[in-house]
Amino acid sequence: MSHLFAGATLVHEGQIETGDLLVEGGTIQAVGPDLKAHSNPAIASAARSATLHNCDGLHLLPGLIDDQVHFREPGLTHKAEIATESRAAVAGGITSFMEMPNTVPQSLTQGLLQEKYDRAEQVSPANYSFFMGASNGNLDEVLKTDPKRVCGVKVFMGSSTGDMLVDDATVLEGIFKECPMLIATHCEDEATIRANAAAAREQFGEEVPMGQHPLIRSAEACYRSSSRAVELAAKTGARLHVLHISTARELSLFNGAMPLSEKRITAEACTHHLWFTDADYAQRGSHIKWNPAVKTAEDRAAIREALKPGGAIDVLATDHAPHTASEKANSYWSAPSGGPLVQHNLSALYEGVSQGWLNLTDIPRLTAHRVAELFNIPNRGFLRPGYAADFVLVNPASTWTVGPEGILSKCGWSPFMGDTFSAQVAGTWVNGIQVWDGENILEPEDGQSPAGQRLTFDR
Repeated sequence: MSHLFAGATLVHEGQIETGDLLVEGGTIQAVGPDLKAHSNPAIASAARSATLHNCDGLHLLPGLIDDQVHFREPGLTHKAEIATESRAAVAGGITSFMEMPNTVPQSLTQGLLQEKYDRAEQVSPANYSFFMGASNGNLDEVLKTDPKRVCGVKVFMGSSTGDMLVDDATVLEGIFKECPMLIATHCEDEATIRANAAAAREQFGEEVPMGQHPLIRSAEACYRSSSRAVELAAKTGARLHVLHISTARELSLFNGAMPLSEKRITAEACTHHLWFTDADYAQRGSHIKWNPAVKTAEDRAAIREALKPGGAIDVLATDHAPHTASEKANSYWSAPSGGPLVQHNLSALYEGVSQGWLNLTDIPRLTAHRVAELFNIPNRGFLRPGYAADFVLVNPASTWTVGPEGILSKCGWSPFMGDTFSAQVAGTWVNGIQVWDGENILEPEDGQSPAGQRLTFDR
């Protein structure tokens, strides 16, 4: 069956223009103005006979590709599950995700990694990939990873759950030297953090204020680790992707002027580091406690500036990492770091456009186009004929305030609680199948599989 999305404001590839999108099956057939009058008779005929969707007043963007989420399955399903969080993702316009390995057990073997893929195939309305995890003792398993079917290898160069901190210098260099695929790193220097934590405990005891978090997990800790990763990548030729940049100083490590296709070292920023500052800890407390920490207004301003074309930041992600409300209600030392973001991320980015620190065309550039290019994902991330029909409709004039109602993440809360947004996701399509109608998840019909498919990579 064909569908014509007519009269939308198409936001893609640096352009904002009124036009139509023609979809047949799971594929985009044509994009452009008034497809019913297209010069190609076959396209015009298909557009005239297609099911019509009137998109007047709506923006149509390629679906977001989120390269960093934590969906907590297996082992931590009291916080989240692949089923619940992938639904929250498509409600937020995210049509593809890449999930991290620090679950219980961690994805440190090919068998454990495959179990995640098997589960996503059963339940995910979004396209999916899962990172292979690295530790001090599993290099042989890491090297078995298929670069065409797995998004990358995740290396924690800062504390993580279980034994996923890679702090053996020989092992770390071995991973960088021998791994043939993208290496994504969490960069915070553990020795610096431990020293800062000891000083805070000496000063405050067990009652450390939440505002100490960016001082404990400091800018210096981030820079030391990020600079070490960049140095190792330069030395070994590794394909390095540094996740969630949180400081102004780290931006100097990356070459924004180099074309993305030529880069071996890239950088990601996350929405919470663009939205919050250390001044927000007083009101929001542990709800904005992430690793790396939300830092100063100056750091935020520098990262926002680095989003511009030619800036140091290559892509945007969420680092969606839910915990229960009761876990987050604990004191500083016990409250875990991380929070849910996938459902409200796109609305927050639209608010950045309203506030003037983001251009509308930067949203698809940083969340879809460049993610597909960076990870070598074929036929996704763009509104182009022959590409997968992964796209989102946004109502840019639908003001709403985030509250507990309608939250699809299993944890049931949001760090944006109480914030008012001026744009809302009106519909999401994955592989040509509508999975979100602006109010509800559209479940597959009996006997049909979920819309999401396993991502592949041209490497």
